[in-house]
Amino acid sequence: MSGHHPARSRRSTERKGDVRERAILDTCEALLAQKGYDAMTVGDIAQGAGITRGALYFYFGSKQEVVAALVARTVEHLWERSRATTQTDEPRRAIAAAMQRTVELWNEHGLVMRTAIDLSLTVSEIGELWDHTADLFITAITAVLERAGIQAGTEPQQSSAMARALCWMIERTFYHASQESREKLEEASATCEHIWLTSAGLTRDSIS
Repeated sequence: MSGHHPARSRRSTERKGDVRERAILDTCEALLAQKGYDAMTVGDIAQGAGITRGALYFYFGSKQEVVAALVARTVEHLWERSRATTQTDEPRRAIAAAMQRTVELWNEHGLVMRTAIDLSLTVSEIGELWDHTADLFITAITAVLERAGIQAGTEPQQSSAMARALCWMIERTFYHASQESREKLEEASATCEHIWLTSAGLTRDSIS
């Protein structure tokens, strides 16, 4: 059994923006489409990235770690693009922008997102990462709701509870729609946006 290198070794290579690590993650995403998570092996990933299995273990200790890093890279792009908008834009514009960016992410990386959701209950690294990502978005949704006038708090009708439900509704709705078509994903996004606007009291009828 190959020895696993400590996490600090991998973190130091990430700081360098290592080209080899990007190749590993790109290969992993391609193999998810070609073979699926269960059939994909560490050897397959290494071969696709043009390195040995031993070299791959310098970066990642397991197939699960590679997938977790791929998921992290994927959702980080969405979070970086969404954060400023959800914090500063007028609520109606912030909601529209957040939904559009989410559609773009699922169109580009839907397979990675679905894999993350599928594995989140059984692979601890991915489950923790997915929960943390959801918490970031729940915080952002909460802020938008509060700027729209929803009372802060955790009671059912207050911002934190509403944001949590909206976040998980969006996740599950996009998961199913992304398996069908881009058109279905756009329709699902429009529905989720309408529900979010309605929850915030920002339906089109309310525009002065």
